[in-house]
Amino acid sequence: MPKISVIMAVYNTQDRRILGKAVRSIQNQTYKDWELIICDDGSTDHTWETLNEITRDDPRIFCIHHNKNHKAGYARNACIHAARGQYIAIMDADDLSDPKRLQKQYTYLKKHPNVAFVGCRGEFFIENVGDDGELYWFCRHPKPKDFLFSLPFVHASLMFRQEALRQTGGYDCSKQTVRVEDYELLMRLYQEGYDGKNLSEVLYYIRRDENQYRRRKYRYRFHEAYIKYQYFKKLGLMPKGMLYAAKPLLAGLVPVRLRTALQKKYYMGNVRKK
Repeated sequence: MPKISVIMAVYNTQDRRILGKAVRSIQNQTYKDWELIICDDGSTDHTWETLNEITRDDPRIFCIHHNKNHKAGYARNACIHAARGQYIAIMDADDLSDPKRLQKQYTYLKKHPNVAFVGCRGEFFIENVGDDGELYWFCRHPKPKDFLFSLPFVHASLMFRQEALRQTGGYDCSKQTVRVEDYELLMRLYQEGYDGKNLSEVLYYIRRDENQYRRRKYRYRFHEAYIKYQYFKKLGLMPKGMLYAAKPLLAGLVPVRLRTALQKKYYMGNVRKK
């Protein structure tokens, strides 16, 4: 049985170059006792064929295929159900993991048995690591209040103890959590008494896609506002949390360039503080 199961949800990511780099970043890990479970969640292009071409020579990689798209939370749950490792690491299909990522996170969780999951500092890139250099805002020991403005973890950089995910039921796949299933899962873990930390090293690289804000449908912002309102109450963050719960609705009305500039200012301020 592998110690670590890396899970990846894929949908219409047929670009062999991008998908191949993401897979190779796991194959090139210094820690070797892993398996990679990839779920093609009903892609309508040639993702499934590309995926099989990339992975067919590595027996450590297992691919799942859905005929219909069920969204990311459902696909990740399918991977979690198939996972055999004691630890489950998330990986996005267009990002990159540092070669030392799995080793560093595994070592940390072994040394800190009371921590349920651990992330790391994330750095943005456009085509190649180092061509952007902006860091996702960093918080070493996130508290419930750190969920107010934004997610205090790079979700795809996380490694969980398997029992924490399975005991809490994994990702919520209801319609209200579409596009915010990561936020919901992490706040639910905190509500149920689990604790997460972040490593200070940059071990995960986030591909920047400026068009993602334009593609995001406004109705998903209602999902985010609803989930935040529900969990801010459960986490004891009201009444201050009311304003932050409404932020996704207000942010959707702000021009993309201004919204990006405000986020950068907030993130950089918090990087300096932490």
